[in-house]
Amino acid sequence: MSPDRAVLRRALERGEQEGGSVEFKERLTEDLHLSEGRLESLTAQLRHRVLSGDGEATYVVGVTDDGGLAGIAPEAFSESMDVLSLLAEEAGAHIEEVQTWGVDGVSDADSDGGGDGPEGIVGVATVREGAVLEDDDHIVVGTAGHVDHGKSTLVGSLVTGEADDGEGNTRGFLDVQPHEVERGLSADLSYGVYGFDDEGPVRMDNPHRKSDRARVVEESDRLVSFVDTVGHEPWLRTTIRGLVGQKLDYGLLTVAADDGVTETTREHLGILLATDLPTIVAITKTDLVAEERVSEVERSVERALREVDKTPLRVERHGVDAAIEEISETVVPVVTTSAVTQAGMDTLDAMFEALPKTAGEVGEFRMYVDRTYNVQGVGAVASGTIKSGEVEAGDELLLGPMQDGTFREVEVRSIEMHYYRVDEAKAGRIVGIALKGVREADVERGMVLLPRDADPTPVREFEAEVMVLNHPTRIGDGYEPVVHLETVSEAAVFHPSDGQLLPGDAGETTVEFKFRPYLVEEGQKFVFREGRSKGVGTVTDIVTD
Repeated sequence: MSPDRAVLRRALERGEQEGGSVEFKERLTEDLHLSEGRLESLTAQLRHRVLSGDGEATYVVGVTDDGGLAGIAPEAFSESMDVLSLLAEEAGAHIEEVQTWGVDGVSDADSDGGGDGPEGIVGVATVREGAVLEDDDHIVVGTAGHVDHGKSTLVGSLVTGEADDGEGNTRGFLDVQPHEVERGLSADLSYGVYGFDDEGPVRMDNPHRKSDRARVVEESDRLVSFVDTVGHEPWLRTTIRGLVGQKLDYGLLTVAADDGVTETTREHLGILLATDLPTIVAITKTDLVAEERVSEVERSVERALREVDKTPLRVERHGVDAAIEEISETVVPVVTTSAVTQAGMDTLDAMFEALPKTAGEVGEFRMYVDRTYNVQGVGAVASGTIKSGEVEAGDELLLGPMQDGTFREVEVRSIEMHYYRVDEAKAGRIVGIALKGVREADVERGMVLLPRDADPTPVREFEAEVMVLNHPTRIGDGYEPVVHLETVSEAAVFHPSDGQLLPGDAGETTVEFKFRPYLVEEGQKFVFREGRSKGVGTVTDIVTD
């Protein structure tokens, strides 16, 4: 058995024992194992396995009673995980992780050829005691800031509780992207996470360890996730994607005390506030400068906020309670911090512990696709942030628009969130949805998932009110930027109503996608950029044929 099957090998070697935590199942079916009588007994069995393992049980699926590798078809494995998830919920537990391997042949229950059939699936599911957090107990924060302004160092110190050494050692906790997980299904787009319980912060010991992140989620009554953005100017597109493409609750903008407000700072601030995202400004690296310099940077931050009609609120002067009560689309709390001395870190902790979850959009289920994966034993997976409504395993949905503007009917195989398999998810959650009825190659970023009875109308054109944040000259008719709307990133052509737009101007324009239609709705915010020019806008009307 190859090294990557060590988890499977250990589970098989431990085997099923009367008082053990390992359970073998060839497959689980809704008709048989969720029937009256069976559900209760299997729930009791799962609870016994979890208690025997001190809160953790291991279910090996796709094997015979004696541990032989039978392998089952991908559809049967997906159904088995759905059933196991329901059993875990009944037992007050949850599926934390699933790992799968291919084996030669599938069981007789799935093919006529027995062991000589196509490749089957064997999987190991880790089941843990405790339920998944409720949606109201999880806020998602998008970070922004100029390169070397201490964004990653600040977040690294927050999620671990460790002071930086002045050389950026806490930044090293976040240099890799933990959402690029082994199986590619868990859609955890955050690059840092910590939480709170009755005794205070629950932090990570090792952010690179997936199990440590899951421990924080399990132990916390309140969870805070940070979505990564990039400070370098050439990667502003990645920053826009993080801030526009996700359903964020708050923004966190860093400004280094030794550098102050830069043009990139102003651009990131414009993007945050143009999307109506309640934002906190953290002045970082205060240990490197004198108090006079900190005060000078505070004043420059306040000027930058007032220039865009926002009201700054110094938290040190007015207090945490006032900041929590007043933060809004117009009021921006300002905190001075140092990851080295830990100054201001307790203030950020207090704010993140108490800030309310922002209201999700009302209406039917809608999710714009941010990433796609192909997972062995599962198939096509679309990940993203649920914009409105809720989704359940087994739901029938529409996916699109395709290149020709049509939508395809698909079915939800399963849903995963923060390494947990869940039966349903609501607005604001970052999830991975396994889809039946479509190939991964046909799922693209910018597509949207909707209820099957929806009647969507994809468009190539829409009217918008835009503001030019930066441009070397002027924007004229035929200007071709890239438009970032939800998770859509597409080249478009602008036709300003007055013929042109100058830097700092606000005006109306027609926006036409160059290559394909998308689902666009009135009121949606977007960012556009081309070279050094950047701006923000709001969809005001849809142009249909």
